[in-house]
Amino acid sequence: MTDEVPDSLREMPPSSKLVYKVLEHDGPLTQRQLADHSLLPTRTVRYALDRLRDEDIVQERLYIQDARKRLYHLTADERVPDIDPVPASN
Repeated sequence: MTDEVPDSLREMPPSSKLVYKVLEHDGPLTQRQLADHSLLPTRTVRYALDRLRDEDIVQERLYIQDARKRLYHLTADERVPDIDPVPASN
């Protein structure tokens, strides 16, 4: 993980910055896990995630353990490997 902070993050509200730092340190996490780690209300976490996604700082993926949930991670997070499509058989 790079220590470089996106410029667009500097203009965001404190809740978005906190969610970013939690994901940087503990991510990837679900929305509920983010709320638990940050001690923010889930509504505030949802708003922060929306702002971070709008700036392409955070991405979401399907949470394998519970398909109703999403797993959030930083866009530049090397700990989350890209999921490549399965190559076609010849």
